[in-house]
Amino acid sequence: MTDNLGVPGPEEPAPSTRGGGCAALPPGPGGPNGNDAVDWQVYDHVRAHGRLDPDDLARALGIDPQEARAALARLAERHLVLFDPADPQQGRALSPRTALTGLAAEVEARIAAETAAHQQRLAALREDIQRFTRLTHPGVPDAAPDAVTVLPDITAVNALLEEEAARCRYEVIACQPGDVSRNPANLEPALARDRALLERGIRMRSLQQHSVRFHGPTQVYVAAATALGGEYRTAHELFGRLIVFDDTVAFLPTDSTTWGAVVVREPHLIAYLRGIFEQTWTHATVFQDPTALGAEGLGQAARDIDATLLRLLASGLKDETIARRLGLSLRTVRRRVADILERLGAESRFQAAVIATRTGLLDRPDDADPAELPEDGEASDR
Repeated sequence: MTDNLGVPGPEEPAPSTRGGGCAALPPGPGGPNGNDAVDWQVYDHVRAHGRLDPDDLARALGIDPQEARAALARLAERHLVLFDPADPQQGRALSPRTALTGLAAEVEARIAAETAAHQQRLAALREDIQRFTRLTHPGVPDAAPDAVTVLPDITAVNALLEEEAARCRYEVIACQPGDVSRNPANLEPALARDRALLERGIRMRSLQQHSVRFHGPTQVYVAAATALGGEYRTAHELFGRLIVFDDTVAFLPTDSTTWGAVVVREPHLIAYLRGIFEQTWTHATVFQDPTALGAEGLGQAARDIDATLLRLLASGLKDETIARRLGLSLRTVRRRVADILERLGAESRFQAAVIATRTGLLDRPDDADPAELPEDGEASDR
């Protein structure tokens, strides 16, 4: 096919070869209306004869010359006919596909030019406002142009993490809930990055969920990093994923599945995020491998998880939400919920919440055992 030369391709109807005739106008969604019929007649005649003389078209088609001129103008505007620069009365018809390509390029160029102009105006407005900010608040630093940016995928995130880690001067804080902290593919590059930071004397503190204490690769990773000076604490629930370097740049998760990140450099927002981290850090527990404490350590860890799970269950949360908040698999949550219901003698989640409330289990410390019920049988009263 040679659309660029105006020669009809296989998918195009053959042009009419009748001296003054034209092919029937193909019906559109609403049928021929307005100027469509005349435009189609003129277009079909130009395809057949290559003549763009309005008088010639008027005689051949039996229409008014002014009507022929208007139709040619409309067809030229649509890029459906092309005049010969050397002879305006000569020319050719272009295929609809070629016309669409030309129109699209024209519109895209106009959009690009308008976008560039809008960006220039926006930059000028931003600079103008910042100039007034400097005049009215001389002691307040300007917000960086890239105060908040979005990285689209994990590749871009890892690249910038490496750059910021290399620039880090004194501290890194991190909150890593969920499965990301358990993925061996993430642990190996993380340990290499952490080792480089710790060997430079950078302080590093990390929050993870209690459930990772049972994860072998995480236990090995934390042991290696702790030996180098890293600090790790765990909690049942965490506020979300966060990494902050030197109070100058923070990484937050996006709401997509691409593992992208929102990068924040605005000082006030970073200070707010650090405050949330510090509050959680204060109440978190130093990371400890339960297996190192023997059977009692494992039992205590299991009781901790069940006590928190019971509180979430009493709040009416679904299994999926509980699993996400505790960093457990859905299968594990459902198994432990079934076990708690059995130990409480409850036939439903609602009944388990009632029993836990009546017996004061929800008011006990985190290490309270959900199986500790009054011996008088009131707890299992239906």
